[in-house]
Amino acid sequence: MKKSLITLEEIKLVGITARTNNSNETESEKGKIGPTLEKYFGNNLADKIQNRKSPGKTFCIYTDYESDETGEYTYFVGEEVTSFEGIDGASFETLTIPAQSYAKFNVGPGQMPQACIEAWQKIWKMKEDDFESARNYIADFEIYDERSADPENCIFDIYIGVK
Repeated sequence: MKKSLITLEEIKLVGITARTNNSNETESEKGKIGPTLEKYFGNNLADKIQNRKSPGKTFCIYTDYESDETGEYTYFVGEEVTSFEGIDGASFETLTIPAQSYAKFNVGPGQMPQACIEAWQKIWKMKEDDFESARNYIADFEIYDERSADPENCIFDIYIGVK
């Protein structure tokens, strides 16, 4: 995984969520991320989001951390929008990620979902020095775009929020 440091401006997103933790995600019958992704993609929910900034660019966010990667967090899948105006609040959640700095990891090419699982396992083992700053646990996310169209040779980025 290639790492770089980057600062991003505020990001507004619309999508769906699930509350989970990494312990549950290791057991398929308890995991909520898989069913959330199935609902999002299986129902073509992205096509129903108003004000899409970059159609087809999917964000998978880990936010609202109870503590750190060992505690509960909210998993959010959706797309960036230019505005929350006209969003169907009955079908979608909104999320605003504040401007912050990130350790950005370029992952792949690899087969999904294994490439993602292995990348996160490496990240969880990293120390503060590996990120060049302490993690802030505000929002971490993956971005999937045209580079990730082939699930056998997926390339994507993981952003880890740092102080």
